[in-house]
Amino acid sequence: MSGSVNKVILVGNLGRDPEVRRMNSGDAVVSFSLATTESWRDKASGERKDRTEWHNVVIFNEALGKVAEQYLKKGSKVYLEGQLSTREFTDKEGNQRKTTEVVLQRFRGEMTLLDSRGGGRGEGGGEERGSFAGGGERQSFGRSSPMETRPAPAGGGGGGGRISQTIDDDIPF
Repeated sequence: MSGSVNKVILVGNLGRDPEVRRMNSGDAVVSFSLATTESWRDKASGERKDRTEWHNVVIFNEALGKVAEQYLKKGSKVYLEGQLSTREFTDKEGNQRKTTEVVLQRFRGEMTLLDSRGGGRGEGGGEERGSFAGGGERQSFGRSSPMETRPAPAGGGGGGGRISQTIDDDIPF
């Protein structure tokens, strides 16, 4: 194999509100923790069991960072595509530390908000959170091509299943 792939796909809930910091260059860096939970039923006892894994997420992509800062809150459900990155640093006490993060780079990565309108913790009194577009489709940010996104259905998506709303009248035959 001539190449390799470093890709992480996660669907989970934010463990804390996104935190925005600025680098020396002025670029924003958004970080938060994301919980993914695996559930199963124990065969021996029949008891339902859960295991939660916590992931540190760092967004260097300016557009995705703005969306995360504006729309994501603790408890929000989100789909992420990024890369694993391990870095070493020295903590406040002078100890060498290692951390592995899911990174959404400047020109790579994807984020889709999965909550319904007004999702997350349910705060905001019916506030529109930007999670869905037009006719109930999920809003996705970070696509590499405008051709990859689907347009919202004509007529608001709430029509009673009339096929005439979806047929293009400019068909030449």
